[in-house]
Amino acid sequence: MTTEDSLSRAEELLARLEASRAELDRLAAEEGGSPDRALEILSELSELAKAVEEELERAKRAAEADAAGA
Repeated sequence: MTTEDSLSRAEELLARLEASRAELDRLAAEEGGSPDRALEILSELSELAKAVEEELERAKRAAEADAAGA
């Protein structure tokens, strides 16, 4: 996977993370919002944040490998 691929994937994951966060905000604003759904969203946010971190680390490694090979 190239640096650009990893960065694109990280951007996609960040967009999903933002959408989940917005859903959590809407749920919090609703009267009688579902605590179970809030916990599901928090779990999704955690998983997405980890995936973003992994993609950024892949991009960093790829960029370092490219720099070493140049």
